Amino acid sequence: MSGKRVLKLLVLAWGGFLCVSSLCLAQTPGTAKPDAPVAADTSLAGKQLGAQPKKEHRFWDKENDWLFAGVGASRTLDYFSTLNFRRRGRQEILLTNEVVDNHAAFATIEAAGTGTSIAISYLFHHYGHHKLERWTSIAHIGLAAGGSVRNYCLKTAHFAAAPGSP
Repeated sequence: MSGKRVLKLLVLAWGGFLCVSSLCLAQTPGTAKPDAPVAADTSLAGKQLGAQPKKEHRFWDKENDWLFAGVGASRTLDYFSTLNFRRRGRQEILLTNEVVDNHAAFATIEAAGTGTSIAISYLFHHYGHHKLERWTSIAHIGLAAGGSVRNYCLKTAHFAAAPGSP
């Protein structure tokens, strides 16, 4: 990998980490000090007697199971579509061709992508952002499946024959 490409990937990964961590930390409720007096809740939400508390769900519920299976399936589709277009002479743009051509390394990267998606969903779940927890997987499925469709739609690269070749 060239130095500029590695630097771009590191900056992109670091920026993503900062965005996710700031979203998680910005929404955590503050805790009162044990010595501080507790103020009475005079807000409108505190006065609503019929308000139902939010239902929380387990992280490994049926919906997340299906979403994570979808992420794994879309990453698997991306793996095979990328190998297909590499066999047809196309060039990889997000990774180097050497990484994609090393099937074990490329499969590990795809599996790590799936694991990262599940980990980000867990962070959102842990901090109470249940809609973001679901949408992380939905967006990942859409992007990976869209990239796979694009890979299959690319035309085969036909290279001009060198002068004097048969």
